[in-house]
Amino acid sequence: MTEDLGTPVLDNHLHLDPDHGRGIEAVKDFARSGGTHLLVVNKPSWLLGVEPETGEEFRPVFETTLEVVSRADDVLDGRAWPVLGVHPGLVSKLVDDRGYSPEEARDLMRAGLDVAAEYVADGDPAESDEPVGPGEAVALKTGRPHYDTADAVWEASNAVLRHGLELGAENDCAVQLHTEASEDLTDIAGWAEDAGLDPERVVKHYAGGRLAGPTPSVMSEKDRLELAAECGDPFLMETDFVDDPDRPGAVMGPKTVPRRVRWMRESGYDDAIHNAHVETPRRVYGLDTEATLRR
Repeated sequence: MTEDLGTPVLDNHLHLDPDHGRGIEAVKDFARSGGTHLLVVNKPSWLLGVEPETGEEFRPVFETTLEVVSRADDVLDGRAWPVLGVHPGLVSKLVDDRGYSPEEARDLMRAGLDVAAEYVADGDPAESDEPVGPGEAVALKTGRPHYDTADAVWEASNAVLRHGLELGAENDCAVQLHTEASEDLTDIAGWAEDAGLDPERVVKHYAGGRLAGPTPSVMSEKDRLELAAECGDPFLMETDFVDDPDRPGAVMGPKTVPRRVRWMRESGYDDAIHNAHVETPRRVYGLDTEATLRR
């Protein structure tokens, strides 16, 4: 039996692996718990067995994600949409394991982002009566390592990140970021403005409850959510479910966001629920989670 929480419920960042993980079974758990909408981010290329040497060789990673998003879309009472890009941790795989120079790694990762941008939905979904198709990305993913690196690797990573922001501006889409933990990413917000992208459309994945600069996608822990709710600023909710059978307890499970929405409702955070699951998805991605709710 599917629980009806009386609102769209969006997990803004999780991964699905239809070949090695739980895949659609995880989506069913999310839906039965009251979840309605998903933004599905492609897994890191190396976790799907892809070791690209050209930008074009990232394409199987994106196609795998599009396929599972299409299947998830059939399960949900709402919709699923893909977020495609290049995980910033790839720079270390390339430099440390495969002998690339930081500059070579930078160029390959930027080329991968160029291919990801080919999948971005045409037009502005906020201006269309039709929902965005399941095969069209609504955001790109990029970032920089969340761990210490050599200066040359850090510079190369920031060049990749800035390229992702430029692609977001060129394609009029949001950009999700994987970065170091921080409550202040105004430097990246400034880069977004320089590129012509509204910083509100830059989303910090795995965020705390307070963030200066981009829009926070808050990890669904109660203390972080309480802080975000009290701040009243735009925010999203996520689990970063990794769908890795070798790490079954890693990060958060697919039932978490619906369960936290139920807890927020019981705690009197109705405005924050509307903020995270209706208002902010519209502001950031141009997605109408109410109009795309089919129950």
